[in-house]
Amino acid sequence: MTARMHLPDTFISLHAYVAPGPMQSPPPPTSSVIQQPFQTSPPPAMGQPQMPPGPQLPHMSPPQSPLASMQMSGPPMSGPPMSGPPMSGHPMSGPPMSGPPMSGHPMSGHPMSGQPMSGPLMSGQPMSGQPMSGQPMAGPPMSGPPMAGMGRPFPGPPPSGPGGFQQPGLGAAGPPGYPQQAGNQDTFGGHMAGPQPGMPGAFPGAPGGLAGPPQKKLDPDSIPSITQVIEDDQVKRGGQVYSTNIRGQVPPLVTTDFTVQDQGNVNTAFSPYIFYMCILTPLYVVNHGETGPIRCNRCKAYMCPYMQFIDGGRRYQCGFCNCVNEVPVFFFQHLDHMGRRADFYERPELSLGSYEFVATLDYCKNNKLPNPPAYIFMIDVSYNNIKSGLVKLICDELKTLLENLPSEEGTESSAINVGFVTYNKVLHFYNVKSALAQPQMMVVSDTAEMFVPLLDGFLVNYQESKAVIYNLLDQIPDMFAETNESETVFVPVIQAGVEAFKAAECSGKLFIFQSSMPTAEAPGKLKNRDDKKLVNTEKEKTLFQPQKGVYEQLSKECVAQGCCVDLFLFPSQYMDIATMADVPSHTGGSVYKYNNFQVETDGEHFLRDLRKDVQKSIGFDAIMRVRTSTGFRATEFFGAVHMNNTTDVEMAAVDCDKAMTVEFKHDDALSEETGALMQCALLYTTVNGQRRLRVHNLSLNCSSQLSELYKSCETDSLINFFAKSACRAILNQPLKNVREILVNQTAHMLACYRKNCASPSAASQLILPDAMKVFPVYMNSLMKTAPLVGSTELSTDDRAHQRLLLMGMGVEDTQLLLYPRLTPLHNVDVNVEAQPAPVRCSEERLTDSGMFLLENGHSMFLWLGQASPPELIQSIFNLPSLCALPELDNPLSNKVRSFIDGLIEKRPNSMKLNIVRQKDKPEMLFRQFLVEDKGLHGGASYMDFLCYVHREIRQLLT
Repeated sequence: MTARMHLPDTFISLHAYVAPGPMQSPPPPTSSVIQQPFQTSPPPAMGQPQMPPGPQLPHMSPPQSPLASMQMSGPPMSGPPMSGPPMSGHPMSGPPMSGPPMSGHPMSGHPMSGQPMSGPLMSGQPMSGQPMSGQPMAGPPMSGPPMAGMGRPFPGPPPSGPGGFQQPGLGAAGPPGYPQQAGNQDTFGGHMAGPQPGMPGAFPGAPGGLAGPPQKKLDPDSIPSITQVIEDDQVKRGGQVYSTNIRGQVPPLVTTDFTVQDQGNVNTAFSPYIFYMCILTPLYVVNHGETGPIRCNRCKAYMCPYMQFIDGGRRYQCGFCNCVNEVPVFFFQHLDHMGRRADFYERPELSLGSYEFVATLDYCKNNKLPNPPAYIFMIDVSYNNIKSGLVKLICDELKTLLENLPSEEGTESSAINVGFVTYNKVLHFYNVKSALAQPQMMVVSDTAEMFVPLLDGFLVNYQESKAVIYNLLDQIPDMFAETNESETVFVPVIQAGVEAFKAAECSGKLFIFQSSMPTAEAPGKLKNRDDKKLVNTEKEKTLFQPQKGVYEQLSKECVAQGCCVDLFLFPSQYMDIATMADVPSHTGGSVYKYNNFQVETDGEHFLRDLRKDVQKSIGFDAIMRVRTSTGFRATEFFGAVHMNNTTDVEMAAVDCDKAMTVEFKHDDALSEETGALMQCALLYTTVNGQRRLRVHNLSLNCSSQLSELYKSCETDSLINFFAKSACRAILNQPLKNVREILVNQTAHMLACYRKNCASPSAASQLILPDAMKVFPVYMNSLMKTAPLVGSTELSTDDRAHQRLLLMGMGVEDTQLLLYPRLTPLHNVDVNVEAQPAPVRCSEERLTDSGMFLLENGHSMFLWLGQASPPELIQSIFNLPSLCALPELDNPLSNKVRSFIDGLIEKRPNSMKLNIVRQKDKPEMLFRQFLVEDKGLHGGASYMDFLCYVHREIRQLLT
């Protein structure tokens, strides 16, 4: 119980179970991500005092924070015998292992010499309430899945011993007679081949190959499949109505289509995401008048379904801190015979999990209502952009795009004002006031002290100044047609936008289009610091670190003003994206990159991104705070945000494509009866200039059973947390350490489950919790992403860009990036509306005569086998063209184009379709996305990773 007091969770995890009850003794020193993610620290001293036997809760330690520090050395741990019938599951083979003795069903296994494992698939009856024999285990308990800590001292005595990563113990069995809870699990047996030769570098500590006689390779179809898990959940729960009034129910997967009925808990369809997003049904808006939203006097939580009304409705008890508050006169209502207010269903703040309050002047800067936000388009008009046709492409698109600026529902036109700037070494501001016949240009050449040369006429209403804006967009390409200027500035461009918003007393967004590194003499000038010699060294982390100084200060100024920066980059060489994207990454902005841009082949791809970016739902000048009931608290926040303190998350803007992950620390007793409560409040300005407060409420179950934690674990949410923790960690630690910790975390999670929750089984059986059976393939794929793979063949800018993308992704986007969809199109039924089902992301699924579509939300490939039937090629491409997908009037072409267009429309980013032929040179780029195979730039195959993790589990259990 003591070790379980520190339970990791993320805001995105809807049904994490935390252990209730009083603390029996202080927790043993363990490492936690809440402290220092990926930080080397001393290992725990062996032989920590254990809970005395008796009626206390068993010392089963749950997962700690992901990516916790641990040390893989130390004396083996002893464990108690366990008894009970085996649990049912799907068998899977694994590497030879030995494990602790278990009574009733002794475990069998072979030494790690590479001998074949025991054979038949294992099955059995699920354990339910069977007593466990044996006394509590001696030695340090295993604290389960460790998580990455974030730089706060852990309460309790410091660990002792030599430096190194701490290794949590495996946890003790319960006292005699304590029922062991067995959740669903998968067990896999048979002859599991060890890691294949040539594996060094695939993951930390992986051997080049296990010695011994030839191994029988495991059938890939016998190991857990993500595509099968997704399909099964869609069949089981797709199309159903999911009501949120049952606390503790596990929601469908993020890939499943279902309908959510809000009945007092946050809508699980989007609760894994940050609390401003695109919602199909608009939230109810509550207006409490000049008094503003009703709040608890002590903890400042907002009125919500968790407030208990007492004393005939005259007072209410806060569900978060138990403080009793007086009900304002205007809000009073009588209670019925069940103690519920008579207007319960008439007030969204009492009956729904998600709603909005209209904010009063007290929630506005300087006690003044905000003005509508503005968009400023800032176009690099240097030589490269003019000659490539990019400037003309942007100007032509803006003529129609500005007709569709975002607006609040029910309004005829957008209230967003617009402005225009062009730049190279100097900045050009344009007066487009509606009274002018022609636009006027004003030039600022002193970029050291940036200012805006005009106020009236710079930010205007598009509908009022449409004619002048059209003239300007027509003239810009011609004005700079003969330019030879190749140097550009960057920081002064953003500073100009901030100054413009200050002068207009509004927030807004900058759309910056740039094609080269800023090398002109001005603040923020950059030098080429790309050095491939640093890859796989202690200094590799410097490649991801932004250059400080002016960029760091600029981020703070942008957030303070509510200035969001979106960056569209068109590089032909190194640009130092780690530095240039630092401001967007702290202001809630986005970074789009188009390598070696050509209008003919990349123009439509870029324009689709621009349209989505301009038109998407967004809020400005946002501040978010997460409140919790007693016993746990939010400690870390991952996303495109800025924080001046430990509680308030500040965002210049927050849109429907961004997500934040929050880590919680469990530091006190919780009650199974009342559960754990969370409330996230987001104060923001709408696109119409109204200040609102968006509130989401979430109630979680608490449990003293570790098996309940694993049973209700959400793998999609968990991998999102690991990905962001790892991406933050590589800024300060060597990649080798980060990858090593990811592997160790995976092994500890599964070893903790096997020791504390699973029924006895042979050591050759790899046992996976049913809810986490595809977790290893996600973790392996994460280590093969560009930021973590550590390869000199990958561009430094590409790696930095993907790291920034991962930090802002939601759960569904992370899941898709780490496991792309591979869909066969050659056997599609054109007479069926249903979309074709994806297959496992492996080369083994490709066929010489097939046609497959692969997409991960950012890249898209159409792969053609070398033996593809001529009639198939004719139907799709109308030979001889294979460079694009033409619009042909036949059923197959219509079906394929409809499927591809649907995917592009659904994803946050546009995707350029790349067509590759089997065995052609471009196919190598396609194959790096087949994540179940061995990585082209390093990284193990799914099968080899399972073998290695199985071996690590065996070492932890012996």
